[in-house]
Amino acid sequence: MSRVVTMGSAPRNEAAGGGGAGAPVGHAVLCADGPGPARAVAYVERELPPGGIPAYRAARRGGARSFVLWADEHRRERLATLVTVSAGGGVATYRVLGAHGELIGTLVREKALRGRGLRTRWTVTPADGDEAVGLKGRIVWWFVWWLFVPVQTLVILLSLLGGDGDAARGPRRIVWRARREVPMEFRSGGDALHLRAPGYDWRLGAALLVVLRSFDSPLLGREWDDAEA
Repeated sequence: MSRVVTMGSAPRNEAAGGGGAGAPVGHAVLCADGPGPARAVAYVERELPPGGIPAYRAARRGGARSFVLWADEHRRERLATLVTVSAGGGVATYRVLGAHGELIGTLVREKALRGRGLRTRWTVTPADGDEAVGLKGRIVWWFVWWLFVPVQTLVILLSLLGGDGDAARGPRRIVWRARREVPMEFRSGGDALHLRAPGYDWRLGAALLVVLRSFDSPLLGREWDDAEA
């Protein structure tokens, strides 16, 4: 049975305040291990560099990302950190580190037409596992999508009027393959990451999902980590 990881607004628990530690974290990573309801397993926020929000937003345009997974919304325990190793030329490499700085895994994003193919490539390498490669969308659906480029302006307008912009986005499903296994799958319906490999570190999956969501289509509005405040 796969573990399903999603991202949403953090449930508020103001009564368990953090003793003046600032506003609670606003985004949560949710996990469901079966037919039951999803539960919050981590709380995520961007980690700002020197220079604050303007510096972060400037760096993210080149692919850089930095965020923290907290155990609770009041930042009492750090579960994992994602840091950018390098970013530029359409290729970005990230490391996911544990609470004590130990390596959990590495993520590499190669933008379509800038890396090694026509589709965006995501490579996930657990610290103690095999490399898994996933390509964004299926070739046949990208072909169909590009056929409608001349009418994309109308599609975008109708999507935005419909309220979510989803119809104008390109194919987004990603299936990761490691040898003959399929350890993970991202489904655009529900923006859910399915962890299929037994024993796969959920923190790596959570970090991957959060990074994926930071590259959402601007048609949906500003990505979660691109806020001005």
